[in-house]
Amino acid sequence: QVQLVESGGGLVQPGGSLILSCVASGIRFSINTMAWYRQAPGNERELVAQITTAGTTIYAESVKGRFTISRDNAKKTVYLQMNSLKPEDTAVYYCNGAYSYWGQGTQVTVSS
Repeated sequence: QVQLVESGGGLVQPGGSLILSCVASGIRFSINTMAWYRQAPGNERELVAQITTAGTTIYAESVKGRFTISRDNAKKTVYLQMNSLKPEDTAVYYCNGAYSYWGQGTQVTVSS
């Protein structure tokens, strides 16, 4: 059974930083693409960042230069470092594995 467990969300002021973590189990982590998505109220879920097994990354235009995705295959963990956070980054952030599996989500709220 595949499980993806996110952590690290919370309330942060504009301009602040957070790091999200997603620990995977039941999946051959090292051979699968991992990604972070987000969904704000009233919006569709959107891709935030993706990292392939080779370490190739892609980012949504809205987060380029502010967010960094990384992975640790030994720990079966994917990270999302979020800097210079803006109120429009407020959303539930979901970890995705192998284009098929989803975590339960972690809330990120950016507000003063």
